[in-house]
Amino acid sequence: QVQLVESGGGLVQAGGSLRLACAASGRTFSSYAMGWFRQAPGKEREFVASINWNGSIRSNADSVKGRFTISRDNAKNTVYLQMNSLKPEDTAVYYCAAGPAVAVTTDKYDYWGQGTQVTVSS
Repeated sequence: QVQLVESGGGLVQAGGSLRLACAASGRTFSSYAMGWFRQAPGKEREFVASINWNGSIRSNADSVKGRFTISRDNAKNTVYLQMNSLKPEDTAVYYCAAGPAVAVTTDKYDYWGQGTQVTVSS
């Protein structure tokens, strides 16, 4: 069992930056791939970025390439999402998730956090 808690969301102006963090409980964090997803009002949850257990494999959605960076610190049981050059269309609730392998669909992840709101004003 893995419990995930996101933090770092907030209100930022367009062009600004935020860093989200997702803290995981349990000793098996380093064995999981981690992903970030987001869900805007009235839309489906969509893939943002993922990272494998040791950080050697990373994947980003086209919409965030060059702006968002996923990373992890297994010693701290934490995965991060650095978000730069934020746009109003990045406004959403951001969720982290844990699963057995890097994947871009929600059904491949077993554990989810409660989400953190990111709002980008124009």
